[in-house]
Amino acid sequence: MNYKNKDFVEKLTRQHSATLVRFLARRMKNREDAEDIAQAAFMRLYTLDDPEELSNAKAFLFQVAANLSIDQLRRKVLHQNYLEREGAKVANDGSSVVNGFFDNISLEREMEARETLSFIYQSLEALPQNPRQAFILNRAKGLTYGEIAEQMGVSVSSVEKYILEALKHLRVALSKEDGTPVK
Repeated sequence: MNYKNKDFVEKLTRQHSATLVRFLARRMKNREDAEDIAQAAFMRLYTLDDPEELSNAKAFLFQVAANLSIDQLRRKVLHQNYLEREGAKVANDGSSVVNGFFDNISLEREMEARETLSFIYQSLEALPQNPRQAFILNRAKGLTYGEIAEQMGVSVSSVEKYILEALKHLRVALSKEDGTPVK
């Protein structure tokens, strides 16, 4: 973190924190999420090489926060869609579902899920470091491709390639485990 920006970030925080949180709360419909995103936006300012050169620091801050909120909303929609798809699968299997969520998951299904997860972790270990790291940062930590690229010191297109490599590797490994052909 670039602490030479400390005074600059603190000044922006004092001036715009409350306004930024209100702006984000309207978008997110949740004050706690808004506060988290605002904090992440302010933290991003520490990464700037020379923030004093920004022509409009407030506009930059609000744009960063808006982008972060969009990313979070997208993740929520994807997660909700996933839960609904899984709920539909469970309902088709005859398991109990209320409002798209699981009431009870059978012990057998839970054990199967744990085994699959364990297999996925073992399969990830066979990957080279960069694809494994990019995949875990994205899927387990929820970082965006841009955040991963910054953290790993590579381009966004490299992150995309790493995650694609990991996904292909997992698809092949899981199809071998299940005995199903790779699509």
